[in-house]
Amino acid sequence: MRLRRFSLLSKGQRGFTLLELIIAVAITGAIAGGITMSIFQTFDYDARGKARMIAVKQVENVVHHMIRDVQMAQEVQTAYPDPDGDGFPLTLEWIEWDNTENEVVYDKASGELIRSHSVDGGTAQDTVVAQYINMDAADTNCVFDNDEWRFTFKVTATVSGYPEEISETRDVEITPRSS
Repeated sequence: MRLRRFSLLSKGQRGFTLLELIIAVAITGAIAGGITMSIFQTFDYDARGKARMIAVKQVENVVHHMIRDVQMAQEVQTAYPDPDGDGFPLTLEWIEWDNTENEVVYDKASGELIRSHSVDGGTAQDTVVAQYINMDAADTNCVFDNDEWRFTFKVTATVSGYPEEISETRDVEITPRSS
């Protein structure tokens, strides 16, 4: 009886031809390739988005701190003489309503913008305001126009390590308070 069932099943069955197998493998390969490509594009897009957000956040941190400090400043000094031509270190000084003397110095070092704040001549507290800052004077610089009492600065952050470098630049013009 067992043989009979086997023979009944095998009579009506036909196998796949070589051509049908090749076509099935090709279609499966094309689908798998498309899915793989989509996954890699998604990861690439995600990495670029993260790099862009890191660069934007670094530049926004600089703008936030600089605007606040420059608007408070009664005295603004950029580097003089300035060997790099970038205006750093930048020194800002002001006296608050309670006669507290503040001094803030911004300087670039190793791709970071560092803010040193001292009160009444005490020990300065250093804070890294931003990372990934371009050190080139054309990309990150500050200028104070004493005649027009206007401060302008440009800051560029570049995040690398992704498929490509992602940069973000801001140009800002600020008027300090009058002394």
